[in-house]
Amino acid sequence: MNIFLKELKSHRKSLIFWSIGVFLMVLSGMNKYANLYSSKQSMNDLMADMPKSLQVIMGVGSLDLSRASGYYGMLFVYLLLMATIHAAMLGAGIIAKEERDKTSEFLFAKPVSRTNVITAKLAAALFNIVVFNLVTLVSSMVIVAKYSKGEDVNSDISILMVAMFILQLLFMMMGSAIAAFKKKSKKAASLSAGVLLLTFILSVAIDLNESMKSLKYLSPFKYFEAKNVMYGGGLEPVFCFISCLLIVAFTTITYLFYKKRDLTI
Repeated sequence: MNIFLKELKSHRKSLIFWSIGVFLMVLSGMNKYANLYSSKQSMNDLMADMPKSLQVIMGVGSLDLSRASGYYGMLFVYLLLMATIHAAMLGAGIIAKEERDKTSEFLFAKPVSRTNVITAKLAAALFNIVVFNLVTLVSSMVIVAKYSKGEDVNSDISILMVAMFILQLLFMMMGSAIAAFKKKSKKAASLSAGVLLLTFILSVAIDLNESMKSLKYLSPFKYFEAKNVMYGGGLEPVFCFISCLLIVAFTTITYLFYKKRDLTI
């Protein structure tokens, strides 16, 4: 319990800053929607005139941007990117911090097994991503409702947040697995962020090139796209299964290699 509380305390400021950031992202995004809506421009026509590459990067797809829920679906791409970067860096950092801060000797001098240590650390990381997800959920529901003009947006937002949480958990465990596996875990956070961005770029490339569609299983960002989750009947079971499989695999790697690794004192 002491390790769990210590980890919560050490990541408290970071969580506050990330939470403020995601709140401001939702607020500024929906303010932009209000400004465009009040200008009487047809947002769907405006986006349709843009090059396909720009539409893909902005995450437009088949979303109805004349509705608050559709515009939020476009905004969700950036919220998801923020959430997964936070999760990946958190998963890597929560393991690497002992070597980075030179506190490994102090930690492992205590009568506690490595299994208990890593369990407490991952529990603290999980708490952080849950709080981040809840802040995003509440901020989205409150702010989007202000611009929805009576449209029921809560169900769409809720299912998008479930999808976000699955990917947060996946990238958190990926980060911790990389940190546990690497001999120099100090670089794990940057490596985890690099892998994440590569999978995001791959998802963009798939949208730009139909011949690459079969590679969608390699990019978690293609698992739960807003346009499919909101208009396609929710979360696809096959992608939920793949996500769970990856989470279990990364968790197993984390425990196995963390218990065997030689810590830098």
